[in-house]
Amino acid sequence: MAGNGVDLVEVPVLQGTPEALDGYGYTFDDPAEVQVEIVRWPAGGWRPVDPDTGDEGGTVEGVFDAFWEGSTLRALNSAVDGDYLLAEAAGPPLDGEPWLAGFTIGHLNYHPDGGQLFFPLDPGAFVVPLALPGDGITPADVVAFWFDGTQGLYIHPEIWHEGVFPLVPRQRFLDRQGRVHARVSVELADEFGCRLLIPGTL
Repeated sequence: MAGNGVDLVEVPVLQGTPEALDGYGYTFDDPAEVQVEIVRWPAGGWRPVDPDTGDEGGTVEGVFDAFWEGSTLRALNSAVDGDYLLAEAAGPPLDGEPWLAGFTIGHLNYHPDGGQLFFPLDPGAFVVPLALPGDGITPADVVAFWFDGTQGLYIHPEIWHEGVFPLVPRQRFLDRQGRVHARVSVELADEFGCRLLIPGTL
């Protein structure tokens, strides 16, 4: 139990290999070589959107700065002026390193308008929780992927995620995503009475 009647549901942690990431996205070495997918604006009726329109908003780029404040993992995203509470440590800090206790998260979101990339600007391993597309998401659909920090991560449009979780006190990432920045969210405690647990000692 996580307290206050909220269960903890442990999610599996996989190495972020090309095979494991199939359907979610892929790793890359050079952000300049990654083209962020932009999804065409949906038609509001039976007439289609003209094929040379509706996907011209382009991308926006900035720094995704993830950092620990005590047992809380926060992030600032200059690309979209975001200020997020990403996660809580699952237990007391071990040797002053809260990530060793694992993470608990209560929120996930996806972007229907485009993909997103994260490329580490600082050294260190990191973890990213992901789930495949579909508004019928359940806690059992979420998988956490571990990366050693030598490559970036690109995720496709409509992939559920909740930022980047550094396994160091602070880590900055280049962030590039659709400029429209549409976001669809799920609040796990409200819908499922749980938080997700990403186990520690990663």
